[in-house]
Parts: sequence; C-alpha cells; structure tokens
Amino acid sequence: MQLGTDDILKLSPDAASAKAAIALAMPSRWLRPAFNDQAVWGECPGSGATPYRVQVDRQGPAFRCSCPSRKFPCKHGLALLLLLAQQPVAFTATDPPAWVAAWIDSRRQRDESRKSKDDGGAAALAGSASADTGQGPKATTAEKPSLRRGDSMRQQRLLDGLDELELWLDDRVRQGLATLSGQTATWNDIARRMVDAQLPGLAFRLRRLGRLIDGSESWPARVLGGMGQLQLLIDASRRLADLPDVVQADLRHTLGLSSSRETVLADGERLADDWLVIGQSCRQEDRLWERRVWLLGQHSGRWAMLLDFAHGNRHFEHSFVTGSQRHWTLAYYPGNAPLRAMVVDTPTQTSDPPTPWTRAAPTLAVALDALSDTLAANPWQSPQPLLVGDAAPVFGTQGWMLRTAERRGLPLALATDEGWPLLAESGGAPLAVFGEWADEALRPLSAWRFAPPVSRLWMAE
Repeated sequence: MQLGTDDILKLSPDAASAKAAIALAMPSRWLRPAFNDQAVWGECPGSGATPYRVQVDRQGPAFRCSCPSRKFPCKHGLALLLLLAQQPVAFTATDPPAWVAAWIDSRRQRDESRKSKDDGGAAALAGSASADTGQGPKATTAEKPSLRRGDSMRQQRLLDGLDELELWLDDRVRQGLATLSGQTATWNDIARRMVDAQLPGLAFRLRRLGRLIDGSESWPARVLGGMGQLQLLIDASRRLADLPDVVQADLRHTLGLSSSRETVLADGERLADDWLVIGQSCRQEDRLWERRVWLLGQHSGRWAMLLDFAHGNRHFEHSFVTGSQRHWTLAYYPGNAPLRAMVVDTPTQTSDPPTPWTRAAPTLAVALDALSDTLAANPWQSPQPLLVGDAAPVFGTQGWMLRTAERRGLPLALATDEGWPLLAESGGAPLAVFGEWADEALRPLSAWRFAPPVSRLWMAE
C-alpha cells in the first residue's frame, strides 16, 4: 500500500507526533532505510547507544518500533513512511532482515489462520443478516444459505470487520496498554470502521472502552478485560453455527444484528404482567439518541428493557413516566436470560388496572447473587438492571457508594456533585435504589424510601 503525505499524517495520534515525524523525515536521520512489497524498515538513532528499529507492514499499515514512546503509531513509524512517500530514492529495494521478516511472517500466519477457520461462522452470519431483516429462516450448519449478491456483500463486510478488529487488538496489546492513554481519536476511528462493517454493537463497545481510560489505577485492568471480551466475540462469531440457538441470538444482538420486530412478535416469548416503569436512560452518539426504558414485573419478578431510537432530537414515538405501572403483554427478544422486549398491545389497549405494588426491593446480597447468575447466562448484555433495597448512599475517598448495615459496599457511577440529591432523599437511611450496572459500578436512575415507589420517587436527571 503506497500512501501519500496527507494519508500518512492522518494516522498520527496527535498534532505533536505529526510535527515530530515531519522533522524526522530526512535521509540523514536514518540508517539503512529499505523496503519491499510487504514492508518498510529502517533504523533511527535516538538518545541511547542503540538505534531504534522501525518497521511498517504496508498491508495495514501496521507499525512496530523499539522506542519507548507510548503513542501509536510513534513519530518514527510515521517519519519512515513520510520519507518513503517524499524521497523514495533514499531507500534500497531488498529482502528484509531477520528482525523484520519474523514480524511480517507472524502477522501473515495469524491472517492465514483466521481465513482458514471454519466457514460455519460466515454462513451463520450471512443467515443472521437475512433473518434479521425478515428475509427467511436461519440456515443450519449442514445447510448453508444460498445468498443473494447483496447478502454476500454484507457477509464479506462483516467478516472483514472482524478481521480488522482482531488485527487492531493485536497491535494494541503488542504496543502495550500504556500507549492507549490520550488516544480517544484512535478508539473513535476503529469504532467508525466497525459501523462501516455493519457491526454497530462492536462500535458501541469500543467507544465505551475508550472512555474507561480515565487516569485511574484500575483502568488498565478494565480495558484489558474489555479487549479480551472483544477477542472472545470475534472467535465465537467465526464459529456461530456450532453454538446453541440462544447463544447465537445473544451474539448476534451483541454484534448489532438483532432479530427483526416481525420475528420477535411472531416467535418471541410472551409475558403478561403488571409492569412498573422503574427507570429510564438516554444517551447520544453523534445525532442518534438511544433510550432504554426499564420495566419490572409485579407478579413474575422479571426484568424487561424497551429500546428505541430517535435521530436529531430527543423525541421518541411513545412516552413513559417513571414510577407508573401498566398492564402489558411483552414479547422478548430471543437469548439466554433475555432482557430486551417490545410491547405487544399498545398503551391504549391495556386491560384491567394493575394491582397495587407489593414487591419489595431485594437486599444487596440477593441482588448481586441474581446479577451473577444473569451474567453467567449472558455475559454480553450490558448494562444490566440492578435493584438494591437495604443500602444508604455515602461519600468517601473513592467517591459515592451504597453501603449496607453490614458495611458491604457497591460503587456508584456518580460525579461528586451528582450524589447529594440522592443522599438528601435517603436522609442517611437505607432506601431502594435502581440503576444500570456496567463497568463495575451502578448508575442510579431512581430511588425511593416508601412502598409503593410512586409515593415518593427520586429520579436521575
């Protein structure tokens, strides 16, 4: 791949790296610069006794450098490509030395291994692409689907997106997690490429991982765990057809290939109950608003999540009042421990009025046991609903948390000034708190001290 100067500078993690690379893009700053069809390499003297070894895989491009920089790509890799684009006569066309050949061979072997894996995952992804748009039943492993040209093109985009993400993860881990600090643009760029590959679920996870790099002591462990989950998703997606149907459904939902509304209404599990609207959450990505409405069944004790979207402004088709209760029949999307659902009967078609609310909020111990069972059944669903009824909000050296009388604690995802209204509502006493559990913390959405919750309700802004 031959890149121009502008294309190379767009790869820079920041303006300072681009400026430093331009200054290094001179033949006098390099020892033995060379190239072949696969790679570009050279040595750049630095502050130490040994020059930095710099190499670029032209197929990516992917970079490797022995310098201690935490930025990726570093100024040396950018400078080497700039020099090749601007003064190719400074390079020698030759076979790569052993230190370059070994790296290129390892990358090619990984690529060939991915391409030679079982094609069942590809067929299942293609089948899901058809099923998700209501275009026919899912094919089995033994009976691969016959694809129209549009389906085949989408399948190839999905597989290319998984391959690209795996290479990106490999490069990040090889460079070290310390290089990820301050590279928000890097996460957003790979997320946009996953959207282009029609994998919006992976794009959401990448953006969320990028936001975890906040300077705290725990962020490397949390980010590494998230990257491990992404690799597991990639491996599972390639073997999708070998997995149980409910696991396939969970994976397709995680990738952003959810079942169509018509399929859920026709085949989804149905449950009629008196549903409490226990909390709502909105977030915005670019101009797209996403709303989650959380429901809790009075008689079944089941959770449900209504998910809808609005473009441009925060205007959704239906409105819900937190603390209200309605008698609805819901249809669940398929999967293990299903959460996402849709209302089968419209809000104007409710039958008998709901019974008075009598369900008590569980203790922290009971709530965490139930949460662990749910995560074991479906580790991909995030966030998860969590309701705790025996803890009070407290503020300490580690920020806001819920604490029980037995001094068991649960961290809250609240800024310093966001927790005081919740503390005022509690009066320092235990209260029922509902929220979304994600990234090892609970984001409160509603809370109350007296049953039923509509009698006195605190809601997050």
